Parts: sequence; structure tokens; C-alpha cells
Amino acid sequence: MPEPETNIVKLNTARRRQGTLARIHAYGAILDAIVRSEFEPGRQLSENELAAWLGVSRTPVREALARLREEGLVEIVAQLGTFVAPISPRAVTDAQFVREALECAAVRKAAELATTDDIAELEAIVRNQHRAVRAGDHDAFYVLDDDFHHALCDLSGHTAVWTLGQRIKPHLNRVRRLSLPAPSYLEEMVSEHEQVLGAVERHEADTAESAMRHHLRMVLREIPRLRDQHPQYFDE
Repeated sequence: MPEPETNIVKLNTARRRQGTLARIHAYGAILDAIVRSEFEPGRQLSENELAAWLGVSRTPVREALARLREEGLVEIVAQLGTFVAPISPRAVTDAQFVREALECAAVRKAAELATTDDIAELEAIVRNQHRAVRAGDHDAFYVLDDDFHHALCDLSGHTAVWTLGQRIKPHLNRVRRLSLPAPSYLEEMVSEHEQVLGAVERHEADTAESAMRHHLRMVLREIPRLRDQHPQYFDE
């Protein structure tokens, strides 16, 4: 029969694991709602309401909000509460600079190393992107866009590239998501993915890097239009 101390250790371990999962769940759900503009800039965030929405206690919600504050996605105003922060164009351009450096280096290696099976995987993602465009499914396209870039990063042989890039992308992701409904934007993105894919398949590292750099800068071209369309979403 287990000793009482053993049972206590197991119980504490289970509680810590449960708490960690709750924190991850709360952070991911609130972040996703902010990126999708379900929680618009300026919206007040109540710990009690978020806890009820997520089915967790207030503690993981409070910890998630603290992390989101560090990332510049929420603001805490003394005696007023916690609010969704506006999109920071400076944070977007900073994230784009880092993303471009990482992914352009990664796609060069991908072009050198890609196998027939790797190309088939990328082609399958692009085919699914075409289906999402035809269906007008922005949520599916957003995920498939990440799938394409993630796969290329992993093909470089440096799987940390994607993880590092994700850490600096929250504000950039908000702009990416807002851009999707623009006329012909999705079609243009798929076309550029196909150009990158073609260069990788031909093992042309220079062409792949150039195509990727041009593609990644698409989102920056959208900022003036988005600021005109959604001025309340951006800071000054």
C-alpha cells in the first residue's frame, strides 16, 4: 500500500499538471480571440467572465492576461480594468523584420534539402489552400498558411526557427488575419506560395529566398488600407 507521502506527491503533481494545462488553454483561447478580432481593441476583459467562458478558475486567466500584457496585447489601466490593446504598427514591422530574416534563411536550406516526399506534402497544403479560397473559409486558410510556412521552416533542418518566429508574431498575426477578407488577397497569397514551392522543388535557393521575401512583405502593404478601414484597431 502506498505511503501517505507518496499519495500527496502524486496529488500535487496532478494539480500542477492540471494548472499548467489550464494556463495554456486560457492563454491560447484569449490570444486566438484577440488575433481573430473577436475581442476587439478597447474591449474590457473581465477575469470572471473569461473564467466562465473557458470553464477554468480565475488563476489561469489572471496568469494568461499577465503574459498577454508582456506581449503588448492587453493593457491594464489602474482602477479601470484590463483592455485589449490596439495593434502596434511598430510591433508589426519589428516582427516582420525578424520573421523575414528567419524564414528567408530557412527557405534557402529547404530548397537545398527538399525531397520528393517533402514537395508532395507542400503541394497538398497548397491544394487545400485553393479549396479554402473557393469556400471563402478565412479561418481554414489562416491555419493552412501557417502550415505551409511551418513545413518550410522544418525542412530547413532547424525546427527552432518556427518556434522562435511565433514568439514575436502576435501583433503581426492580427494584421495577417484582418487582411484575409480583402478582394483577391487570398488568391495572390496562394499564387506566391506556388512560386516559393516551385523554386524549392527546383532546388533554386536564390529564387526561393527572393520569392519568400516578396511574399512576406505582402502584409506590410496592407497596413495603410487596414488603418483606413479599422482606425480604432491601431495605436497612433
